[in-house]
Amino acid sequence: MPGNPTKPPRKARVSLKDLAREVGVHVSTVSRALDPHSRHPVAADLTKKIQKASKRLGYQQNTAAYHLKTNRSRTIGVVVPDITDPVFPPIIRGIEDGLSQHGYVAMLANTDGNSRRHMKILEIMRTRGVDGLILASVLQSDKMVSQLSAGIPVVTVSRRTDDLRFSSVVHDEDDGIGQLLTHLVSLGHRDIACIAGPQTVSTGANRYHAYIRHKENIGLQARPSLVSFAKAFNEMEGERCAEELLVSGHPFTAVLCANDRLAIGAIASFRRHHIECPEGVSVTGFNDMPLADRLSPALTTVRVQHYKAGFEAAEVMVEKIETPSALASHVLLPVEMIVRNSTKRFRVSIAEQKKAAGEEV
Repeated sequence: MPGNPTKPPRKARVSLKDLAREVGVHVSTVSRALDPHSRHPVAADLTKKIQKASKRLGYQQNTAAYHLKTNRSRTIGVVVPDITDPVFPPIIRGIEDGLSQHGYVAMLANTDGNSRRHMKILEIMRTRGVDGLILASVLQSDKMVSQLSAGIPVVTVSRRTDDLRFSSVVHDEDDGIGQLLTHLVSLGHRDIACIAGPQTVSTGANRYHAYIRHKENIGLQARPSLVSFAKAFNEMEGERCAEELLVSGHPFTAVLCANDRLAIGAIASFRRHHIECPEGVSVTGFNDMPLADRLSPALTTVRVQHYKAGFEAAEVMVEKIETPSALASHVLLPVEMIVRNSTKRFRVSIAEQKKAAGEEV
């Protein structure tokens, strides 16, 4: 059957040979000039000429052929717990920007905090031939990740595992918690409660242990009754934990929360009990997520460098790919306390406020 006479013929794909013929050089020279990792022997002016010709002719690299030739996909698997959590978009953006300058792209997936889904994602990424994995979703003790990622570089970002063979980029959480406790003590607070994060992840465990350690260093008793453990880093758990602290009957004038979302939930819970923040209870967060300064009250918290963490993780990953023999590197980024309106000098205790509101103490 004759073809449709009105349909234009399909344009032939431009090959390396076509490009080499256009510029008047050998095919291997064109190939090197278009690869950021092998173009250094090619003169800069010739590289520029080849790149211009590539754009003019509409040349596109055959990624399948490149993968077979180099055994690399130039794709990095990036796994996060939840892309809708405000903490992760700037981390992902940093990863993408860091990878793109080296000619890599990110393959993104969410685990939703589900370990089975996490394992399935890692299996799929391996079968897709990713060159490495950047994980913001690992548990502190995660043997399955070690097994499933065997043979390819792994970098953890924002969290770390007990397996020190994995490179990591994390923030100085110990210093951040220390700054918050020093700030609260300077305001006259002594009964400082804690809403700790999940202890299965390094961010939850590290911040809780820092709270205990710094309280003891300051000379304050670390009472178990003043700690409530959240099952997740979200507002609902912040509310539940605040309720747990209130019904415990143990007095406190300030609450240190493991992240900003827990702090938001805690403030909402206190407000339902007619306990205003900061007049009745000072509350701190951690992360300085977007809009933390627009909350009512604006949240005192610890600012961490999410974008920089992602960018550094990408840099570490590319180094591991290019130099497989390199030892694991562990990057510790500095943090900064941001004082806003959710903390105030201690005046009236929680017990006194509940009594004034007619509630049982």
